[in-house]
Amino acid sequence: MMAATTPIGPAGQTFSVDGQRVLVVGAARSGVAAAELLARRGAAVTLTDHAATISADARLRAAGVALDLGGHDPRLFLDADLIVTSPGVPPELPELMAARAAAVPVIGELELASRWLRGPIVAITGTKGKSTTTTLVGRMLEASGKTVLVGGNIGVPLSAHVDQSTADTIHVVEASSFQLEATDTFHPFVAALLNLSADHLDRHPDLTSYAAAKARIFANQTTADWRIVNADQPEALALAGGGKARALPFSSTRALDRGVFARDGVVWRRDESGETALAPLAAVRLPGRHMTTNVVAACAISHVAGATPAGMATALASFAGLEHVLEFVSEIDGVRFVNDSKATNIDAAGRAIESFDGVVAIVGGKYKGGRFEDLIGPLSAHGRAVVAIGEARPLVRSALAGTVPVVEAVSMADAVGQAYELARPRGVVLLAPACSSFDMFSDYAARGRAFKDAVRALGAGS
Repeated sequence: MMAATTPIGPAGQTFSVDGQRVLVVGAARSGVAAAELLARRGAAVTLTDHAATISADARLRAAGVALDLGGHDPRLFLDADLIVTSPGVPPELPELMAARAAAVPVIGELELASRWLRGPIVAITGTKGKSTTTTLVGRMLEASGKTVLVGGNIGVPLSAHVDQSTADTIHVVEASSFQLEATDTFHPFVAALLNLSADHLDRHPDLTSYAAAKARIFANQTTADWRIVNADQPEALALAGGGKARALPFSSTRALDRGVFARDGVVWRRDESGETALAPLAAVRLPGRHMTTNVVAACAISHVAGATPAGMATALASFAGLEHVLEFVSEIDGVRFVNDSKATNIDAAGRAIESFDGVVAIVGGKYKGGRFEDLIGPLSAHGRAVVAIGEARPLVRSALAGTVPVVEAVSMADAVGQAYELARPRGVVLLAPACSSFDMFSDYAARGRAFKDAVRALGAGS
């Protein structure tokens, strides 16, 4: 059985912030949730952000949180008893580095919240597929009669779940590299590494650093815990290889002597006692080979966390996918439009392109590392053309123009219009940016909504 997480600090003592001066850095949703939680727990909280104004201003002040906006006052960092960072704040921020040098403890919002959770943690990381797999695991456990809260890097910050946490609550947490690199006691009962490929190299100095951040998901596990890892990817296997927890590999391509795998349209688990059928793949209604991988991973994770085969099948049968993840938007004169705005790295974009034929891919945005040349294979087999957008337009053109026609667009509406003409007849216009959105949009969701708005406008005018 899963043991409840106890509220401890790094030295094993009961964790409390009552009466302490705590500085929260970053006013994104995780920072705001952390500040509110800390205030409820008796801390004297200040939230600092470079932005001059924030949308949660009135709410935070009402909660008793002091605000330091329009820059960072270095004195606040040095005078704090504890500093909590939002995931978007780089650890190399000069004020944070000075605070660490002065022995001020610095932790991330995920680490903070985990210290107060009463129920067990199921944590999921990887370069792609995290949100879909996390959502599926939550639904499989719910359909199996478990009390579940899903959050972290998806949906609600973990700090917003602390007050609802009970010993019987299973916390299913999507964990990003940004969140994991700022942990020290974070301890999932079940930790899963779905895959590993180059991503976020605009934040992490190299792939080794990015991988090390991901590997922190296993750092505090014991022999009573589980580590779930992709047996089809040597990089992921190597990264999880030194963990103490019990290993459960999964594969979507082959049967395993021990582990979870797909065979003959069914997801199976094989161990020393034999084989158990977990879920029918026929229940999966979403396109793409990588969706099978996500389903197999979700079955492995949820089964050791307490889900039943019946619960898994029920969850799969009702799962229609996530917004901005291979989301079908519309069909206009035989051309289908698919929104995969969450494909923010090159590997994810390649998997999306491989899911269809006759693809005109909208690619680009704020470049964050990787090789656009890695899209040559998927485009050669499945693509018709590429429409390049955002700051990365020159890089996209340089890498791909010899493979398929590449045109450039100055806006999402322009990109959708050009892609539609190139996709006729009977093609697929696919938003698969392979980049972050921050050159043109506030986040990937805003980019996806802009794509859908442009498609609807195109349909209204056709």
